[in-house]
Order: sequence, then structure tokens, then C-alpha cells
Amino acid sequence: MTFTLYGIKNCDTIKKARRWLEEQHIEYRFHDYRADGLDEARLQGFIDLVGWQTLLNTRGTTWRRLSEAQRNAVDNADAAKALMLQQPAVIKRPLLVSASGQALCGFSPDGYQTFIAEVK
Repeated sequence: MTFTLYGIKNCDTIKKARRWLEEQHIEYRFHDYRADGLDEARLQGFIDLVGWQTLLNTRGTTWRRLSEAQRNAVDNADAAKALMLQQPAVIKRPLLVSASGQALCGFSPDGYQTFIAEVK
């Protein structure tokens, strides 16, 4: 089974996830939001899979750089989606999606091991 790893290539967590996948000889394709883009339909698919609250990274630098008014305005799926389309760096990374359409947001070696075993 192959996977697609979504994120931004210079993110440290993405680097760790890619290294882990390669060390485990797991086939994957990397999709960089900045280089490869992110359209509304794909983002909606992610929201449908994991939920906008899970997908929105409120602990990262991009979120902290927003004004308090901007952060407070993100109180529903539509507002979150608009922000994520405008600033993909606010999407929690990495997002690992299996060929069968299952997804895992974030990275930990144990979490990846479990997820990959479950979807195979």
C-alpha cells in the first residue's frame, strides 16, 4: 500500500516523518502545500477525514502570528478552511493519507507504526 504525506518540506516534523517512512521502507509520495499547492476540494477532503479542529495547528508560529481578532474569527469549519487555504502553514503537519482514504494527523513513530499496520 502506498501513502501520501502532506506538509511543508522544511518543517522539522515532516523531516522526521519522511526519515521514519524511509527507514521502514514504506512507499509514499510527498505533497508540499507550497510547491504542489492546495485546492479547496482537497482541503475539504482532509476536513471530512479528520475534522477542522484536528487539522488546524493552533500551537505553531503561523497561528501565533495572527492577531487575536483573526484567531477568534476561526470558530467554525468555513472560517478555518478559508484560513488554511490562505495560509497552508497553519495546517497541522504531517498529514499521512493511505491509498484507501484513511488519515493520520501528526507524527510519532508508534502512531505511524500502528496506523500503517491497521490500514495494510
